[in-house]
Amino acid sequence: MQENNKNYIGPLIIIGLLFFVFGFVTWVNGTLISFFKKAFDLSNTSSYLVTFAFFISYTIMAIPSSAVLKKVGFKKGMSLGLGIMAIGTLIFVPAAEAESYPLFLVGLFTIGIGLTLLQTASNPYATILGPRESAAQRISFMGIANKTAGIISQKVFGGILLAGGVAGAAVSAKEELQKVVTPYLVLTGVLVVLAILILFSKGLPEVSEEQDGNDQAALTTKSSVFEFPNLVLGLIALFCYVGAEVIAGDSIISYGISLGFSTEEASQFGTYTLWLMMLGYVLGIVLIPKYVSQQTWLKLSSILGIIVTILALFTTGFSSVLCIAVLGLANAIMWPAIWPLAIDGLGKYTKIGSAWLVMMIAGGAILPLVYGSLSDFLKNSQLAYAIMIPLYGFVLYYAMIGHKKKTW
Repeated sequence: MQENNKNYIGPLIIIGLLFFVFGFVTWVNGTLISFFKKAFDLSNTSSYLVTFAFFISYTIMAIPSSAVLKKVGFKKGMSLGLGIMAIGTLIFVPAAEAESYPLFLVGLFTIGIGLTLLQTASNPYATILGPRESAAQRISFMGIANKTAGIISQKVFGGILLAGGVAGAAVSAKEELQKVVTPYLVLTGVLVVLAILILFSKGLPEVSEEQDGNDQAALTTKSSVFEFPNLVLGLIALFCYVGAEVIAGDSIISYGISLGFSTEEASQFGTYTLWLMMLGYVLGIVLIPKYVSQQTWLKLSSILGIIVTILALFTTGFSSVLCIAVLGLANAIMWPAIWPLAIDGLGKYTKIGSAWLVMMIAGGAILPLVYGSLSDFLKNSQLAYAIMIPLYGFVLYYAMIGHKKKTW
């Protein structure tokens, strides 16, 4: 390639904008959990169906998304993903009118389908648009765009959805649910405009999949992707990590409320997690791999996760909330650290291995539900955080031992 690096700036700005959209839509879930819990008088378990509906779509759609992209191409695929997301956000309007929690969950599932397609299409751009050796840096910058959007969305939606009414005045579920109509109509309009802009953008080139591991096309005697222990154990590690990240990010508002903080105060707690995740990304950009390897960072992150979770269990009030927020720092670099260890040496199985790794985002669907059920069973949201210790424990095992296994 003879193009100057400046030729990548325009496309990278567009991809950065898409990662901003991912963050804006994804990280509002923590606010929605508390909002729906109050509006529909839900149990903890039922309220975490928000994360289940949203993240299970990744598992269901990971492989179909790949097939769709082969048919329509990456650019049209991103536009289609934005369009599907717009349908999902629009479903919130009739859901509010019908006062239907299941219909809201359908909207969240639809948004998740669009996001799966959008992420499957846009992630390769972050790798391809620029020198391969600086791809990790670009992905980290995309992560910062994602978390910045999350902070903004939690502040905006927290301010709108979790704002208290007039003191002493009873607010009906219908009135409460009407709060989502205007912001989600605006969000729908933004997504439609973005879909059209991407579709007709001349600054975003089509890309091929030729970068997907051709240099890893080493011959292998293995006959199945599941004969690679580093992948199979990596799938479990990624499942655990995503679950831990979603629990830490999306439960903190409800946890704050359960400790007696007002909804207005607690609505800001989720931003603390995201700020600390951003700090993790910045440290990763500066320190990895010059001063510390990704494997070492993964070990340290897992140990930090275990220590901070124990502190969260044995402290009280805001100190405990702050410990949950610090888990954002522990989680920040786990995805880019686990991924290359899991696909190392897969050769011709790299693509299918990658698809299975995307499906492990199911951890964000299933494990928060387990946390919610544990909260209801124990009647204590704080003690339920004990589930995080074995999750970080397995990631630590993978960082130290599991990723090195080449045979069963």
